[in-house]
Amino acid sequence: MAKSQHYQAALAGYEAHKQAKLNLDLTRGKPSPAQLDLSNALDGILDGFYLLQDGTDVRNYGGLTGIPEARALGGALVGAPADQVLAGGNSSLTLMYQYLAMMMRVWRPTGGEPVKFLCQVPGYDRHFTICEQLGIDMICVPLLPEGPDMASIEALVQADPAIKGIWCVPRYSNPTGHTYSSEAVAAFASLGNKAGDNFRIMWDNAYAMHHLTDQPPALDDLLGKAAQAGCEHQVAVFGSTSKITFAGGGVAFFASSKANLAAFERFLGAQVIGFDKVNQLRHVALLRNGDGIAEHLKKHQRLLKPKFDLVEQKLHQGLAGKGLASWTKPDGGYFVSLDTKPGLAGRVVALAAAAGVKLTPAGATFPYGKDPEDKNIRIAPSYPPLEEVGKAMEVLVSCVALASAEQASDN
Repeated sequence: MAKSQHYQAALAGYEAHKQAKLNLDLTRGKPSPAQLDLSNALDGILDGFYLLQDGTDVRNYGGLTGIPEARALGGALVGAPADQVLAGGNSSLTLMYQYLAMMMRVWRPTGGEPVKFLCQVPGYDRHFTICEQLGIDMICVPLLPEGPDMASIEALVQADPAIKGIWCVPRYSNPTGHTYSSEAVAAFASLGNKAGDNFRIMWDNAYAMHHLTDQPPALDDLLGKAAQAGCEHQVAVFGSTSKITFAGGGVAFFASSKANLAAFERFLGAQVIGFDKVNQLRHVALLRNGDGIAEHLKKHQRLLKPKFDLVEQKLHQGLAGKGLASWTKPDGGYFVSLDTKPGLAGRVVALAAAAGVKLTPAGATFPYGKDPEDKNIRIAPSYPPLEEVGKAMEVLVSCVALASAEQASDN
């Protein structure tokens, strides 16, 4: 079949979708209403009882590092001893911003040379936004299926002392779904010895237990390994219950060395007297411990897995073997990463929008919103109902086919 015929067939398929006048959204990895309903028991769960075992009234001021029970819950979630965990408000993103704002006083106390950060790509757009807000220059490093290229990272930090940190989503990375290998975690654990005392590994374990399979890939304990290497102080671990309970009403956690935790507590003390301890206690009552978190997330898995299976099915049916795109098949997390041919991601997103399907903007998975090859698209299937996920994926496949046919016709 000639290229022009390929184009006409692709255009006809796309126009058919366009006539359906859809209004579908795959832009962000939000829990669906059914997932949120799993935690409705949070309302009223304390039944008017607000005292901790030590007699502390959680309705009052104080306790900046969080209630002990919530710190233990956070430790189970992110893999850290409870006395090295801070239980905060509803947003781990806020804690990340505040932590880097504190570190900027160390890195750039009176102006001077720019601070630089390593950003794995494709990666999480909100991490990049924090850097932009704080005036931190970003350097891209590629994310591989087993984790980042650690030899390149080690060479970069040793060659440029202005590089003060790196963003990591070590389990079910956003958007690829990759999990770091044991070798990658071991290399990160000793990275501080090469990068210096003030280097920070921002270890965002946002999807720590969000499995889509009953045999999830293992993730080694970075904080513990870093302590063995004498680099515990360079590790800052973050996590939250935002995709476990209520997305806008969860509990966020920070974990690091005790010295790091104390410094962060002093910094936060000028801003807050204490976080929402009532909400922390509600979460302890609902989730209880690590086993309780895992049990609760099994319910999420039953709702999420059919959507991810459908994404894989539609991509395979429409694109497999055609050389038009490649994509990841994650074992957990909230996203699928799709790569078109170079130069087509923006066009695919625009075509999808015109057909009534909103996708994350092309380039969002790279610093400054600029994908140098214009090929990566993040797919977020968690929020829409299953039927809408299927329709949206059919449109996406059609858009990839049409954009590819257009490119071929132009060449």
